[in-house]
Amino acid sequence: MTRRRTISLGLASLAGLSAILISGAALAVGVPMDQVRMITLGKPFKAVYIGNPIIADITVVDATHVFVLGKNFGTTNLVALDENGRQILNQEITVSGQEGTMVTLQRGQQKFTLACPAGRCESKPTPGDETKPYDDVSGQIDKREIQNVKAAATGQ
Repeated sequence: MTRRRTISLGLASLAGLSAILISGAALAVGVPMDQVRMITLGKPFKAVYIGNPIIADITVVDATHVFVLGKNFGTTNLVALDENGRQILNQEITVSGQEGTMVTLQRGQQKFTLACPAGRCESKPTPGDETKPYDDVSGQIDKREIQNVKAAATGQ
């Protein structure tokens, strides 16, 4: 056997082993905080659960699709069961910051997070930020959301 053929056989074996390892271990789904990713399952599910709803949340689209919303930094998992209660998916979900749009300002012991998506930075309350500014901005966001829901309900 020539050396070239031996190398080719070795590479083919390595590629086959890589395919087995990748198919056997699902890679983590990365979701930036405050964004969603759609996950498609290969077969219909009857029930779906998120391990830690503080980190991520799920919305069922149909029997084979869910949206995963990144809520807080961290890692959790998503489990889907078929109609017989058998697990058809156990997917790791990792929630991270939004690349290139968030800035952390450190003043002594105090930490503040800013979102700077289009050249203008605004406060973006993030877990771990200084408590008072976080609560102030979060309260304003909550009030605005309540007003939006009321306006949508009344058609204004």
